[in-house]
Amino acid sequence: MTTRNKGFTLWFTGLPCSGKSTLARLVAVELERRGYGTEILDGDVVRTHLTKGLGFSKADRDENIRRIGFVCKLLSKHGAVAIAAAISPYRNIREEIRSTIENFVEVHVKAPIEVCITRDVKGMYRKALAGEIKNFTGIDDPYEAPIAPEVIVETAKETPEDSTTRILTRLEQLSLIEPLPEASDTREDAQQIREKLVRLRYIER
Repeated sequence: MTTRNKGFTLWFTGLPCSGKSTLARLVAVELERRGYGTEILDGDVVRTHLTKGLGFSKADRDENIRRIGFVCKLLSKHGAVAIAAAISPYRNIREEIRSTIENFVEVHVKAPIEVCITRDVKGMYRKALAGEIKNFTGIDDPYEAPIAPEVIVETAKETPEDSTTRILTRLEQLSLIEPLPEASDTREDAQQIREKLVRLRYIER
């Protein structure tokens, strides 16, 4: 299957350990299967390479998101699907990025902080609660949830597969990706092909 030309940015935002990276990977796999070229910009990976040296003050967090947004804009402009999975806690900077990208889809990965804590295999929440990590989102630094995201998935209430399906369905509704043909459509197409072959006398009824 060939890669489509219509690029867009899929921006996952949510508390630490809410499920952003997991869903980003699942959606990317399905989009690749359908023939779309994708690139994931995961928050942790980006900080290791693209934004190494930035801290966690508001100014540094905003700069981190601006750099991710700039890369997403370039990728989208050239027909790729840019998938950002970053906490991006501040609403104003997310809206700033939205204003610079033509096809921007915000996904709020929603989960109660109590659930996020139970998923935290790195122990970041524990360290933040103990005062060992400062300016940690959800503990001593705010997370500003989107007001009107294109998609909300609640990862404490639905499976990753269910969330992935809802995200893909929304992308189809926004005409950013093509829907998969339904089984009934496939049968109708097959019948039309058969009728054409009969008319051309390649096969008999």
